[in-house]
Amino acid sequence: MTHARTPAHAAHLAALGLQSTATRIGKARILGDIDLRLPAGRWTAIVGPNGAGKSTLLRVMAGLLPTDGAVQLHGRPLADWPPRERARQLAWLGQGEAGAEDLIAYDVVLLGRLPHRAWLAPPSAADHAAVQRALADMQVAHLQARRLSDLSGGERQRVLLARALAVEAPVLLMDEPLAHLDPPHQADWLGSVRALVAAGGTVVSVLHELGMALQADDLLIVRAGRIAHHGPCGSAATHVALQAAFDGRIGVHQVHDHWVALPRTPEERIHAD
Repeated sequence: MTHARTPAHAAHLAALGLQSTATRIGKARILGDIDLRLPAGRWTAIVGPNGAGKSTLLRVMAGLLPTDGAVQLHGRPLADWPPRERARQLAWLGQGEAGAEDLIAYDVVLLGRLPHRAWLAPPSAADHAAVQRALADMQVAHLQARRLSDLSGGERQRVLLARALAVEAPVLLMDEPLAHLDPPHQADWLGSVRALVAAGGTVVSVLHELGMALQADDLLIVRAGRIAHHGPCGSAATHVALQAAFDGRIGVHQVHDHWVALPRTPEERIHAD
């Protein structure tokens, strides 16, 4: 897999930064005071209870929602980036994202290359090569001639993931990327994320699958619209904060070389206290 690296002049800076006093949707205040820097070249998983503000936080970082503050990409205000240049630097996959249902899968993934093409220019050899790599990474090359509307939920999600990968941006934001994916394809996604990070990329993903989130480099725990904890996934402090975020209803355990989160029965919670 090839990947566009972080610009050399920004390598010493955080990939993403957010300083905000509040984020509102309509009159509802969803996020409180946020001061956050996400380092380049790492995978950060965002987790927390339902309604905590995880997806809102990710959308703010992507520049899709306004906030009472500022977002920085590679140390530069997100609003200052020209749209095409920003689209080459930051790729996005939303939760339950709509696709071009009448397009075949290949052309859907090819949409990820639009930031790299001049207006009305045909796809280049590099564009086609990037699409083929992304299709292979998500195990959907055999589906490339089928329309998106004819695919199952899991197949469709993998095509949309391939579209995000095809951008080959240094920063990739994904909201619930594992929706509809079975365990083998979740493993394919995990392998792709690790390859991106190994190549110098930065990945930020909102995940409900806590066991998968604990495979990340860092965990960002959101609760009631605020950052409850931000630290390495292997840290004991992170495990304590994760258990607290879910009111002690889960426990974090080590299985071989991996951390897993398992639900606790009421009896186990009593003994844990």
